[in-house]
Order: sequence, then C-alpha cells, then structure tokens
Amino acid sequence: MTPAPQQSRLGVGIVGAGRVGPVLGRALAGAGHAITGVSALSEESRERAESMLPGIPVLEVPEIVRRSELVLFAVPGDELPGLVHGLTETGAWQPGQIVIHTAPEHGFGVFEPALARGVIPLALHPAIVFTGTSLDLSRLVDATVAVTAPAPVLPIGQALAVEMGAEPVIIAETDRPAYAEAVAAAEEFSRAVVRQAAEAMRGFGVERPDRVVGGIVRAAVEEELIAAESAGPSEPNIDG
Repeated sequence: MTPAPQQSRLGVGIVGAGRVGPVLGRALAGAGHAITGVSALSEESRERAESMLPGIPVLEVPEIVRRSELVLFAVPGDELPGLVHGLTETGAWQPGQIVIHTAPEHGFGVFEPALARGVIPLALHPAIVFTGTSLDLSRLVDATVAVTAPAPVLPIGQALAVEMGAEPVIIAETDRPAYAEAVAAAEEFSRAVVRQAAEAMRGFGVERPDRVVGGIVRAAVEEELIAAESAGPSEPNIDG
C-alpha cells in the first residue's frame, strides 16, 4: 500500500482552477507537498491559479497526470465521469497513483474505469463555501472533509484532510448522494433565509440589514449546532 502522506511528500497535480482546486493545492503545498502543475482554461482561472499557486506551471490535464504521484480533480461532478473515462482510454494513469476528487455526490466508485490501471481512489469533499482566495485556508481549519475510500486506504484520505487543516469525517460510498443533498440543502436554505430577511428589512428602511440579520442567523445557527452535537454521534458505516 502507498505510504501515508505524513511519511512521504508527494508530487501533487491540480486539475481544475475554479474556486476549490487552487485553494486545496495551496493547503497541500503548505503541508510540504510539491505542486507539479495546475490546469486552467479561462483567463479568470489562470489568474486565480497564479494568485494562489504562484510560479506553478499551467499544464494540460494529461501532462499533469503524467507528472504527479497524486492528482486532485476539483471539477464539477457532472464532468468527472467523462474525464476519468477519457484519461483511462488514453492510458494516462500510473500504477500506484493516488487520485482524488472533490465532488460531494460521487464516492470513489467514479474512478472505477481507472482501477484496472492500479490507481488508488479517494473522494474528499471539504464542507465549506469556497471563495477561491486565501480566506478559505482559515475556513478549512474549522471545517470537516468528507472522506470516502476503500477501507485499506482510508488512512491516506484522513491524513490528507488533516494536512489541509480540516477534520476528516468518514462517509460511506452508498451515502454520498444523501450527503451531497444534505450539504446542498444547508447552503441553499441558509442563503435563502438570509436573502429574504435582508430584503424585507431593506424594504422598510434598515440601512445595514446584514448587521441585524447576521447577528440573529449566527446565534440561531450556533444554538442548532450545539443541539446537534449534544444529540451524540451515530456509528459510522465505512463499508463501500
């Protein structure tokens, strides 16, 4: 089995320069890993990559895979299966290569076409709303990372989450869709409630509705989080 990341520094390639990839690349670089390259298609993504990963070459995806011991795919979930399939068809993978994606809805099974090539699959989803800036690095410290992997390599995923500064939480392969729905609901409903309340207050003359709503929302959320914690954890299901 590939050694845990604490014992061996890795060459890490980042596929995707949206709001997630460069931030996680920066976090892994801060843990001592070497970033081998990043893919970036648009001018905005190139600027983000240069800001978060200065001096790291912008490369085509196959070249990133060729150069890297660990490849982090920070791309939309609906693009991931096709990307994995294409790289498999072209024989891009390397035996023993760690491959990770950050899509909440997929487990490690999305890498199934590449397993015959000897890759080590992991699914890691940081539960934060990314801005694509260094602000996210501090947010990771208070965040969790959903880790889904075959049982023998779960320690690798957990170690990587810790190296990013977050707390690993094991999510079973079969529970990833439900996990993704819960995460999406939390974000969507939070945004909707804040937006509705702020618009209402702005409508009757409150100049800084963010200050009024912010205090209420933060206090209410903190109370609910305390209540959720006091309810006690359930036993995790790590089959998958």
